[in-house]
Parts: sequence; structure tokens; C-alpha cells
Amino acid sequence: MTKHHHGKPNPHRFGTPIAEHHGLHSQLAPLSEGAGFQPLPPPTGEAPYRLDLASIIPDQVAAMKKAGGMALHLIADTGGVLDPTPQELVAAGMITDAAITGPYGKPAFAYHCGDVIYFDGQASRYYPQFYLPYEYYPLPILGVPGNHDGDIYDNGVIVDNVPSLTAFMQNFCAATPGTHTPEAMDIPRTAMTQPNCYFTLETPYATFIGLYDNVPEGGVVQQDQRDWFAGELQAAATDKPIIVAMHHPIHSLDAYNSGSKVMQEVLTEAETASGRQAHMVFAGHVHNYQRFTITETDGSAKPFIVAGFGGYHNLSRMQSVDGQPPTVPLTPPDQPNVTLDAYIDDRFGFLRLEIDPEIITIRTYTVPRPQEPYRTPPRLRDTLKFDWKSRRVVG
Repeated sequence: MTKHHHGKPNPHRFGTPIAEHHGLHSQLAPLSEGAGFQPLPPPTGEAPYRLDLASIIPDQVAAMKKAGGMALHLIADTGGVLDPTPQELVAAGMITDAAITGPYGKPAFAYHCGDVIYFDGQASRYYPQFYLPYEYYPLPILGVPGNHDGDIYDNGVIVDNVPSLTAFMQNFCAATPGTHTPEAMDIPRTAMTQPNCYFTLETPYATFIGLYDNVPEGGVVQQDQRDWFAGELQAAATDKPIIVAMHHPIHSLDAYNSGSKVMQEVLTEAETASGRQAHMVFAGHVHNYQRFTITETDGSAKPFIVAGFGGYHNLSRMQSVDGQPPTVPLTPPDQPNVTLDAYIDDRFGFLRLEIDPEIITIRTYTVPRPQEPYRTPPRLRDTLKFDWKSRRVVG
């Protein structure tokens, strides 16, 4: 408690200064505990929890195979709980981009890395934060939940008196195709049929392994999911890249959250047990965009991308270097194998991925700020070309 100059306690409370970081580091201890671990809901499908994209969009999958590649969007941290405008602008940008034909056609679906809604998993938030913003987005949205999707408490009080992830499972893991949930109300979008809150999405040109890392800050993944993860890495096809999705990022140089040593352990443990390595890792949680390259001991590269600038109104600024924004490329002094190649902490946006039998191309777009003309088209801000077979960044 703050004291007055005469020694008496001061009852006033003020803003909390941003924690001091003594030297850049992309994996600090959690700055807060967050909420407590929540038990996982029962799966709606059979183990090992795999979903074939062709069961959702068979015509588009057939077109992908004919085109020799596929395109998709990737987003995270979208829920516009306190200010819907940023999310609406990102959704508008995605709608615009969904109509653009690239070398492998138009994007076929979107993948979400969690925090679909804020703040506490409430079913009542799905209409304003999910169904309404994407009313005119013509593609399916699949993905894994984030900590706010799984949380059930608001200031220590249970909000809906239902188990964790109840609403997420209803709207993303329906047992029957074509299920129109009460949360959708007058929006025709139906629930996805993912078999579990963590699952593998099988597509013609990539295997997406999606983890659920629960509610506590930094993530918690119990042994049964860790074993499943190792098994899915081992079982993944060898003729296409393995893309891992999670919510809590392994690396982040933001000023508020930082990366997760827990999730680093989860990934390393699964890769060691399976004898297989992910080619690329995506996450959210931190409300900005960051692209890292991790140089492995054999010299190969592994991109780690934070895509948490999807619409939640409060962006996360980066750690400062001598009081200034970081200049890229940047390698933290005590992490010589970690390089920050690009970041965006002042705008919202989304990613467009194009994947073929050799190259993964990521194009990162930003959208207008709320005070700018809404019809301004998405702006390309960053591009990565990754040869997944040789594990090299080629552009």
C-alpha cells in the first residue's frame, strides 16, 4: 500500500506500470497467473480426433487437388467485446481477400488460433463476437480455443454455470453436420464438426495439428493431450508440411505477456518422442503480429508466428530497446537461435497462406484503423516464403 509522506497508508490505487524487462527475452516467466486450469469437455468424435477438410468443403478440396495447392486465412484473438469496430474491419478485409483468386484459387477456409470470444466463454457472446462479424464471410472457420474461450469466471464468479468450453464445443464441435445453434440466431452459418477441442485437420497440402493449452497464463497441457500430440506428429503424412496451432505463443517480444516455456516444452517433448518436427507454428494470445525464425541445431529453420491482431481492440506493444521500438531483424542476447524478423503492433489484420507441394507462402495484411476510410483495401505488410522440404526461408 502506498504511504503518504507522513507515514499513513494511502487508500488510493493507480495504474500499474508495465513490468521492467532487463534485457530482451522472448520467454519470460508469466507476468500473471491468469485464471485456473479447467477440465476439458468430452470429445464429440472418436480418437485420434481427426477431421478431413473434404467433409466440410468437398468441392473446394477437389478444386485444390486440381490446382496443385491451396489458400486459407489464419486469425486469432478476434472477439470485439468492448469495441467491435476493429474486428469488423478485419472481417471486412477477409471478405475482400476471400474474393481474390491467387495461384491456387481463392481461400478455402479460415483457421482460428483461439480467443474467438471475450471474456469468459459465454454463449451469449457468440452472436455479437462471432456470428454477426462474419455474417458475410463466405468460408468455414475452424480452429482451437483460447484461454478466454475456456474461462468460466468473471472476477471470481461463475458466469454461465456451465462447464468450461461448453459454448465453444456447441459452435465448433457439433456431432452432426448442418447444426444451427441458438447462438447463431438469424445468421445462417452452421456449427463446425471438429471432433474435439484439440484435433488434427487433414487437408490435401498440409496437416494442421491444433492444441488446446487451457486457461492459465503460459498454458497447461496435460499428459493425455501431450501423448496425443506426439502420436499425431508421428502419424502425419511425410509428403506435406506439419503446421502446429496453439493459443499461448512459444515466443513473443511484447511488453505484456512474453512467450511460454511450457509450450516450448510441450512442442520439444512431442517432437522428441515422435521423431518428427513441425515445419511451422502459429499462435495468438498476444494482441499483435510477430514473425520469428528459430534456427535448429541442424541449421534448419522453423517459423513461429504470432497472429493475435485479429480484432480484439487492445493491441500489445513490443518491448522497447533503449526506449525505442525494436528494429528487425533482432536476436535476443541470450537466445542466439531466435530471430524476430517482422512485427506489427499498431494495426489489426489477418494472414493469407498459400501452400503447395514445396512452398508455404504467408502474406500478412493489415486493415484500416477505425478513424480511416473503411473501404481502404487490406494492405500487404509482410511476406514469407518457406521451402518446407528443405526447411529454409527462401523469401
